[in-house]
Amino acid sequence: MIAMTEHEFTLLAGYIKRNYGIQLKAEKQSLLSGRLQQVLQQLGYDNFSDYLEYLKTERSGEAMSTLINKVSTNHTFFMRESGHFDFFQTNVLPYLKRTISDGDLRIWSAGCSSGEEPYTLAMIVDEFLGNEKMNWNAQLLATDISGQALALAKAGVYDSEQVDLLPKTWRLKYFNRVDASRYTVAPQLRQEVIFRKFNLMDAQFPFKRKFHSIFCRNVMIYFDARTREALVKKFYDFLEPGGYLFIGHSESIVRHSTAFHYVMPAVYRKG
Repeated sequence: MIAMTEHEFTLLAGYIKRNYGIQLKAEKQSLLSGRLQQVLQQLGYDNFSDYLEYLKTERSGEAMSTLINKVSTNHTFFMRESGHFDFFQTNVLPYLKRTISDGDLRIWSAGCSSGEEPYTLAMIVDEFLGNEKMNWNAQLLATDISGQALALAKAGVYDSEQVDLLPKTWRLKYFNRVDASRYTVAPQLRQEVIFRKFNLMDAQFPFKRKFHSIFCRNVMIYFDARTREALVKKFYDFLEPGGYLFIGHSESIVRHSTAFHYVMPAVYRKG
């Protein structure tokens, strides 16, 4: 096993924080070392200092992509923190339907991981709009920093244990059974979600129009306070007036330092 010194951990953790916003505390040294063992062996390095120099000089982007796939945690499931989806369906969508005049519904799943969140939102939107769906542009944007997670999301293949927890009507309408243990997302639902690779730490967000709702749940728990505050401000700037921000229940926004209005646990609204 290739040992990681404290100094190497400090340098590598600093590199990860600068580029991805993810804060790795000292107790994560063994975890980071373990996750990168195979990477170093495949590259032929016998120490983490040389690996860090490689990260800084490799230009194709493949090295950084491999690193973030190893570092990021992509644990999610359908209907996670279901109260958010209930509120979105019963409060947010009726409001947006009344107030959007051009039929262009803009929802962003930021940190979408393997796709369960945006597909859940797409099912809710499709069911809510019903026969009026043809009058709306309701495609969702789903982004993540991990190319590996996005590949899983685009493939849209999920274990039966996950899909069987959804309402039967959703399973029949939005999924096709592959075999006894797997389902795949039906084509008509898959086309409602646009997946893109995106780093929330990028200095500039490339979006031309603002969103009506942003879901960024269980992502900011990996950021320090300053990084979280800066990102929340960007979310505010890229929301339409009256738009909603959903964060994870283990996350919070310092109310005196934000222009967002608190709505309910982990739900905030732009005035």
